[in-house]
Amino acid sequence: MSHCYDFDIEINRRGTGAMKTDCLNTFFGRCDIEGLWIADMDFAVSPEITEALERRIQHAIYGYTAVPESYWQSIISWLDRRHDWKVGREELIYVNGVVKGIGFLINYFTCPGDKMLIQPPVYHPFRRLIEENGRVCVTSPLVRTDTGYEMDLEDLERKFREERPKMMILCNPHNPVGIQWSEDVLRRVAALAHEYGVKVISDEIHGDLVLYGRPHIPFLAVSPEAREVGIALGAPSKTFNIPGFASSWIVISSPELRKGFFHWMEANEFSEPTFVATLATETAYRHGEGWLEAARSYIEENIAFVERFCSEHLPEIIPVRPEASFLVWLDCRALGLPHDELVSLFVDNAHLALNDGAMFGEEGSGYMRFNVASPRKVVERCLCSLERAIHTRS
Repeated sequence: MSHCYDFDIEINRRGTGAMKTDCLNTFFGRCDIEGLWIADMDFAVSPEITEALERRIQHAIYGYTAVPESYWQSIISWLDRRHDWKVGREELIYVNGVVKGIGFLINYFTCPGDKMLIQPPVYHPFRRLIEENGRVCVTSPLVRTDTGYEMDLEDLERKFREERPKMMILCNPHNPVGIQWSEDVLRRVAALAHEYGVKVISDEIHGDLVLYGRPHIPFLAVSPEAREVGIALGAPSKTFNIPGFASSWIVISSPELRKGFFHWMEANEFSEPTFVATLATETAYRHGEGWLEAARSYIEENIAFVERFCSEHLPEIIPVRPEASFLVWLDCRALGLPHDELVSLFVDNAHLALNDGAMFGEEGSGYMRFNVASPRKVVERCLCSLERAIHTRS
């Protein structure tokens, strides 16, 4: 059955328990603001997923369920078809969220006091997971260029050599700056990690949302060294706007790495999905490509709209074009505002809730992260509010 997908429809999420709308007062101190922060979309989910769930929910019993083999095969087929990544069934395990999966990996493979490396500005839970689990955070910051960011491989090697971290958390594609790392860069990271005995956790949750015809490059697919040291995590959650089902997966190619960890996950029943998680995932991977392609095109158009608007009306703000996902990294440094004043400009004057750049590390100061996965009229309305706030202030 074919469907038409309308991403221009505004859907009121208030009162549904959505973090984006119903937790605004908790995180921003006020409710009369537009939520453009947490990384889910304001688009209706693919109707194929909704219809599959409705059919299942009509059955009157929601008892214990076995995980169908077709669930695993849908993931394997998706990774092969979309990313040319050959994954065996034995390499896969379920986890109820990528962040939770990283937490499990940290606790299994490292000990309190061990060092772990991240590359800020980067997804803020990485540092929290490291430090709140009693590990020590080592940073190798990205380097700002005229057009975006790049990895400082010399610094990475120096940190591997001098700090001797046990693990590295790689964001691939990178959040918040939107880079899909090249095969050459990933191969170099794998070689360095292999040389210095560093395990690499690759968070690839945004991998299905690469833009402008680029391919996603899975870390484990770039070299034998990557498969020896690497652990990849992904999910249909960002891809199909279904994070509420807490359905994610971990791929470990190395038998040495996966044997003990998979046993530990299974022994503690950390790898037991709910029936709605497996159904939503399998339906998305088997029937959701049409919706995904339409959503990606709409997101690309929204990014272009933000770029045009800033160029014409907000020249002080420079959007860093993402190569993946729906998160636009706004360079606001030309406004010349201290961190707290920049946040106040957005929240108190423009009435917009964005993630402030400093949340992702001190390297993000002067930036804001703008979630553009909303109807275009919402994006336009928010940018107009920001324009008024800046002009009123000046």
